[in-house]
Amino acid sequence: MRELYYTQKLPISLDQAWDFFSNPENLKEITPSYMGFMVTSKHHGSKMYAGQIIRYIVKPILGIPLKWCTEITHVADKQYFVDEQRFGPYTFWHHQHRFTEVDGGTLMEDLLHYKVPFGFLGSWVDALFVGRQVQGIFDYRRKILDERFPAKSYTAPGR
Repeated sequence: MRELYYTQKLPISLDQAWDFFSNPENLKEITPSYMGFMVTSKHHGSKMYAGQIIRYIVKPILGIPLKWCTEITHVADKQYFVDEQRFGPYTFWHHQHRFTEVDGGTLMEDLLHYKVPFGFLGSWVDALFVGRQVQGIFDYRRKILDERFPAKSYTAPGR
């Protein structure tokens, strides 16, 4: 099983960060276009909740569509949420998203645990391809978020 940890400081308020990241419709914006990522489930209202099911189509290899389904298993408003794969390309997927108000904005932390299927062969594919692709997705997200929320955009709460 792989464990990956990423952090990014965003120059936005905790409320702004939570509103953006807890809305499944924003996932496409922070996912590289070559992934062909599309949310296929309907979300009525914008409040994330424990038990929420989110369905996607993703095309990570040669444009071949894969169905992916995650469940939001834990939510603490404006603190963290966890998504876990229910079916899809991984044997195991557990992704914690944490948000902490810090001086000048919000610290966003991601702790991801995942496992690729097919035992030894899967470990080899992960080392050669999947791990690099996951890293590339997080690198892309960092770039897009830096562009979407430039440092000058922060206004301290109450001002």
